[in-house]
Amino acid sequence: MYFPIHGGVLRHRVGWVYAVDGVSLQVRAGETLGLVGESGCGKTTVGRTIARLYKPVGGKVIFDGKDLARLSDRALREVRRDLQLIFQDPFESLNARHTVRDILQEPFEIHNIGNPKDREAEILQLLGRVGLDPDTLIRFPHEFSGGQRQRIGIARAIALNPKMVICDEPVSALDVSIQSQILNLLLELQSEMKLTYLFIAHDLAVVKHISDRIAVMYLGKIVEYADADTLYDQPVHPYTHALISAIPVPDPQVKKKKQILSGDVPSPVYPPPGCVFHTRCPYAKDACKVQIPELVPAPGTNGSNHLQACLRAGEIVFD
Repeated sequence: MYFPIHGGVLRHRVGWVYAVDGVSLQVRAGETLGLVGESGCGKTTVGRTIARLYKPVGGKVIFDGKDLARLSDRALREVRRDLQLIFQDPFESLNARHTVRDILQEPFEIHNIGNPKDREAEILQLLGRVGLDPDTLIRFPHEFSGGQRQRIGIARAIALNPKMVICDEPVSALDVSIQSQILNLLLELQSEMKLTYLFIAHDLAVVKHISDRIAVMYLGKIVEYADADTLYDQPVHPYTHALISAIPVPDPQVKKKKQILSGDVPSPVYPPPGCVFHTRCPYAKDACKVQIPELVPAPGTNGSNHLQACLRAGEIVFD
């Protein structure tokens, strides 16, 4: 997914923002795939491109055997019953002029499902599923706390019994005490409704709690991809290791050495040649500056359960 940059008097295209460049993922039915990385690495763009809020400039998005990148608007509307989103900001994502009843009725009205009486019954059931009282129906979003607003957003996302939900940093705007409640709610709904999640976040501790597999992104590319336990116990890519080393340990007696990355994330307008991480990697060699690493099985692994994109994989010994 590239975004055009326009400039000059006539506003011609003068360049591209390479937000997502050659990302390949597979999300299995019923699992949670975590997508992590620093702010600006392209995580949210991946989620919104999958849901076709953005139309990709190339590639495919295969969902239930259909390529969403090439569907017409009418065909896409039908698919969106099975593919929903939970947004990061639970206030901005809800219409401030609508009551909770209006917000939760909207999916049924758009897809012409049920009559007013049936919709009311469905809405009351939704509120119970997400832990809200029936009297919330007549209230507006500004009357709720952040956690309650996110519960309303979750209720809207699951209203049509979707197959997959894209969770775009659904707990990052919430207090820590509320985050665990929302995560547990998502896990309960997944078990009850057989949901599939793409869980986007920058907090690796949160992602490990909820994910079956994890993909790590850096500057629009996937750099490592494995099941959650393997990724945390045996990281292969230096960027993954640096992210994991930054997770705080809730024990003052435990001394943990952090891998501090130097410099800033390069601009996606002018990504560096070769490995996009080489400008900040303490293990980079000359070949890393010119050769683009492919996403291949990690050394000593079988098949595609653990993939990585580092030219020095297997050589590096992390402290």
